[in-house]
Amino acid sequence: MKKLKLTLIGLCIGLASFVSFGFSDYYFEVSKNLDIFSTLFKELNTYYVDDTEPGELMKTAIDEMLQSLDPYTNYIPESQIEDFKFMTTGQYGGIGALIHKYDDAVVISEPYEGFPAFKSGLRAGDRILEIDGNSVKEKNTSAISDFLKGQAGTSVKLLVDPFNEEQNKTIEVVRENIKVNDVPYYGMIKDDIGYIKLVSFTQTASQEYKNAFNELKEQGMKKLIFDLRGNGGGLLIEAVKIVNTVVPKGSKIVETRGKLQEWQATYTAQENPIDTEIPMVVLVDGSSASASEIVSGALQDYDRAVIIGQRTFGKGLVQQTRPLSYNAQLKVTVAKYYIPSGRCIQKIDYFHKNENGKAKNVPDSLISSFKTLVNKREVFDGKGIKPDVNVAQGKLSKIATVLLQKHHIFNYATAFKIKHKSIESATEFELTEAGYQDFLAYLKDKSYDYSTRSEELLAEVKETAEKEEYYQRIDKQFRELEEKIAYEKQDDLMHFKDEIKLILENEIVSRYYFQDGRIAQSLDDDPDVVEGISILNNEGRYLGILAGKTPTQKGK
Repeated sequence: MKKLKLTLIGLCIGLASFVSFGFSDYYFEVSKNLDIFSTLFKELNTYYVDDTEPGELMKTAIDEMLQSLDPYTNYIPESQIEDFKFMTTGQYGGIGALIHKYDDAVVISEPYEGFPAFKSGLRAGDRILEIDGNSVKEKNTSAISDFLKGQAGTSVKLLVDPFNEEQNKTIEVVRENIKVNDVPYYGMIKDDIGYIKLVSFTQTASQEYKNAFNELKEQGMKKLIFDLRGNGGGLLIEAVKIVNTVVPKGSKIVETRGKLQEWQATYTAQENPIDTEIPMVVLVDGSSASASEIVSGALQDYDRAVIIGQRTFGKGLVQQTRPLSYNAQLKVTVAKYYIPSGRCIQKIDYFHKNENGKAKNVPDSLISSFKTLVNKREVFDGKGIKPDVNVAQGKLSKIATVLLQKHHIFNYATAFKIKHKSIESATEFELTEAGYQDFLAYLKDKSYDYSTRSEELLAEVKETAEKEEYYQRIDKQFRELEEKIAYEKQDDLMHFKDEIKLILENEIVSRYYFQDGRIAQSLDDDPDVVEGISILNNEGRYLGILAGKTPTQKGK
């Protein structure tokens, strides 16, 4: 017995020594490499042949180091703290306007109604030439945005070329705290069906969502379309609170697992829900990420809503900010999250890179099957949230794409607003045939040349034929085909008329009704919304999808 005790004591001492030496070795490596880096940095800045910029050198070193980990672990210098705060609070100091670069000026895309740019008379289409006496010619939109932002109460002088005026003018705009709403739009869209659009998960997301939900219920909502498309995420706790509104108190919503004990956590519904029975569909796409995937994934796992759209982004990682010296921050990945079925939907494996240091998607061989908690439907990890009903994402025609890229649709909508002081409501406005002909007349002296895929493929075939010395024998047929394609292109403005009209109508509506109007106007012709309405109005299909017994492709 004594011998056994001595053996156990020896094992404990050995294990303690191993752990001690393990930690000791690890921290020695950290200390040693910090010392090496510090001396290298000092010697480099002292002896390098040209003058150096220590701040830029250090930021480059930090960025490159963090880039070797994952794209969500970032260094945030003091100069970028305001942008970071905007991501978590939705608030920043500025003039309150969307902008884009066009030629040598920056153009107001859309002023936020009621905020400084709007109150100062700036409208979509106005060109900013100078900011506080500095030309914007050589600056990109990111730099220009930084100039326009600033502490609330401070002013900025803008030299502006108004869209419909010959003379430039100077406008002084007093910055305010701009709060971008997490819920930019909600409303009743069809009989008893409500619609809520959520664009971010800042500190006010769950409260804005609850307010919208309750107000729609007062208006007679009995079914809900919840739109998370394009929502890149935000605060995890806000996602938890939103799921809590429609699942029973005590339900597990998400679990985080990290290296440190503080990140081994389970988040449950802490409050009584608003409504656990209301039929729901959730709209997602490839840009729905992180917190959006927690919400849509949890609702899918509880068979609580039908998910419609395209497969989501696949971000199953959690970040935390850590304070650094001189008011800088480190945003660091600290954990993975797991939704109620137990699956992690992280798509890219940043932690096991190949020999070239490149991260790859989680291979199909490592994808695991899970079951939803109520109806035991099969769901999978590793590749984002797969919708219950997939709706193919439409592609714009070449002609519509180039009209947008050349800003012809934007500029026409701005000119339309000058000619027409008012239009019908956002949901009732339609561009007449005369209006479309007016747009075609507007394009007469505009450049919008483009290459179709057919032309590109034909050029490739022609190049190959010339190399293989076939072209001389078939050059006549090639020329005839080129002429035929060119002739057909002339008709694209009429062939794709319906598509171009929809884009024009949406842009025109935004001139009168801003972001609210833009969203409201788009819903009638939105394929995901149309499919959502169809499913909610067919109880048998809705319940069948949630039970895993109904075909889930669009139109079935």
